[in-house]
Order: sequence, then structure tokens, then C-alpha cells
Amino acid sequence: MKIILRKDVDNLGDAGEVVNVKPGFGRNYLIPREFAYPATKGFLKVYEQEKKLHENKSARDLHKAQQLAGKLGNLSLEATVQVGEDDKVFGAVTAQDIAGLIAAKGYEIDKRDILLDEPIKALGIYNVPIKIATDVKAEIKVWVIKG
Repeated sequence: MKIILRKDVDNLGDAGEVVNVKPGFGRNYLIPREFAYPATKGFLKVYEQEKKLHENKSARDLHKAQQLAGKLGNLSLEATVQVGEDDKVFGAVTAQDIAGLIAAKGYEIDKRDILLDEPIKALGIYNVPIKIATDVKAEIKVWVIKG
């Protein structure tokens, strides 16, 4: 049985390939789970339309992510912390704190997308990378000041 793969399938092929599989595997596993279409002219057209829609959506999402990265690149945040003797910081500035500061500026960024190796535990200026999309990253400045 010939099928058109809709998604990458391990040990079988990549999306868009026409492959030959046993009829039971295609009919009972691949087609019901929407991994493949039967290899007919009609389904080939359907797959091409899905592919174009997916590419257009990906291009729009990438464009939006690049715009957001440009806006966030100009962003400078101030995190006020309590300090003790010798300007030793009580606590730390975490990714969640930075996400809250970004949200106060009107942008929604998940704290897991803030690529902070470890919490900030000293006064100063820090460049904090943020993952916007798979291939798009932005860097914001965080000023840790005493308050």
C-alpha cells in the first residue's frame, strides 16, 4: 500500500514522502492517527494545501517573534532589591521576578523562556537572554539596584 506521510515517522520517512507499507500498518495505524494519507491524486493535493498553510503560519509566527525580539531588545528593566552591609543582596532576582517586570511593561513572557543560568545575587547591570521562538532570541538589560 502506498501512502503519503503527513508527519515525520521514525524508520519510515519524512513528511511529504510517498512510501510503500504493509496494508494493515497503513490502514490500522498510520492513517487513523493522521500520520499519513492514502497515495492518491486527491490526497496529494490536500497534503500540498496543508503544507502551504503550515509554511504561511510558520512565516507569520517567525515575523511576529522577530518583531517582539526587536521591541524587547530595547527594553531596560530595574529590579530593586534590599541590601545589607557592603551592598550584599538579600535574596535574589529570579526569572519569575524578571517575567513580572516584563509583564509590567506590557509584554507576556513565560518565566521558562527567560534563560537565566542562576538567580542574580549582586547589584549591577545584567544582559538577560530571552527565548522568543525556536530560532529567535532577545536580550534585555536588567539593572539590579538597591531600594
